[in-house]
Amino acid sequence: MIRVVFVDDHEMVRIGVSSYLSAQPDIEIVGEADNGRTGAELALKLRPDIILMDLVMKEMDGIEATRRIIEEWPEAKIIVVTSFLDDEKVYPALEAGATSYMLKTSKASDIANAVRATYSGKPVLEPEVTGKMMMKMRQKPTTDLHEELTEREMEVLLLMTEGKTNQEIADDLFIALKTVKTHVSNILSKLQVQDRTQAVIYAFKHSLVK
Repeated sequence: MIRVVFVDDHEMVRIGVSSYLSAQPDIEIVGEADNGRTGAELALKLRPDIILMDLVMKEMDGIEATRRIIEEWPEAKIIVVTSFLDDEKVYPALEAGATSYMLKTSKASDIANAVRATYSGKPVLEPEVTGKMMMKMRQKPTTDLHEELTEREMEVLLLMTEGKTNQEIADDLFIALKTVKTHVSNILSKLQVQDRTQAVIYAFKHSLVK
């Protein structure tokens, strides 16, 4: 069962999406909050598998709430569910540590599938968000940063593009989970990206995936 905390200040949105998700045989809503401050506290208390996070809320917005959660709990998987696609929301949300980015105009079934995919370690981004990230990366120097990766780090990166979790990568490569986490940290640093999602986008952009 995938345990979900839903943070959104629109009651009707919470009711609608929560009702649909709760009806799924593999998803359980374990908590709800109507602002970022309460949402962050609830998420850190319950430690759910997935956090659905609105961005524009009173008291504390979703970007700051995401940042606070990730600072204390780096493994948290946060799906932004918002109405906004402007640069001032997309980039800060992903840089704060959000794993996936969905729009409120998405079908409830798409959000449910995003919950399942994100839970499995596969980031889900709206096509417009992927396009924005690609454009941003094109604006950076075109040096091949991936050439700095070791052979093992490249193996880890390619497994990341397959949506593998750290534990799955450790099992596939027969190495310790702690070692995988070190490799992932090195990869993010060498590729000059903020998170796994951006690392995966980098790999596809530079045709590292066969």
